[in-house]
Amino acid sequence: MRHIASQLKELLLKKSVRTGTFTLASGKESDLYIDCRVTALDPFGATFIGDLGWHAVRSKIHSENLKIDAIGGMTLGADPISLAVGMASANQHPAEALQVFTVRKEPKGHGAGKQIEGNFKAGDTVVVVDDVITTGGSTLKAIDVIESAGGKVAFALVLVDREEGGREAIEARGIHVISLFTRSTLLDA
Repeated sequence: MRHIASQLKELLLKKSVRTGTFTLASGKESDLYIDCRVTALDPFGATFIGDLGWHAVRSKIHSENLKIDAIGGMTLGADPISLAVGMASANQHPAEALQVFTVRKEPKGHGAGKQIEGNFKAGDTVVVVDDVITTGGSTLKAIDVIESAGGKVAFALVLVDREEGGREAIEARGIHVISLFTRSTLLDA
């Protein structure tokens, strides 16, 4: 896994990490912008994320004897990560394969009016996903939607934790956060 992690880190640094002055989704200004979608939507990046993410998720499942039904999070950042991990689970351990879903920012305005699309149903125990956490706001919103739809969030998987309080905010809700990278490990700070 160490080799895959170093390949993913190299790709993130090449394609997704920018320095300068940026306004984040939280409204905060930062000297660092991380657009994980560019890496997660790259076929090599998706493969690395799937393998590394599934390894982390499966380790947590086995160490705590959890039964997980599905994986997903707030669209758009979580979508390619959730699908990559779900596909890796199906390819590597079909009996443990995770279903994949996505959480809309708002309920759909037509049809069934659902806010969660894909393979999710009330009673499911899930892993919530996010690409980058800063304050944890979008992950917490996804958790609220999942819980209000009758799901139980076992833990969170994030690609990059910016180390700006998001992990603490999510864990204050009793939901453990697994991050594949932190700002420190990504930038070797």
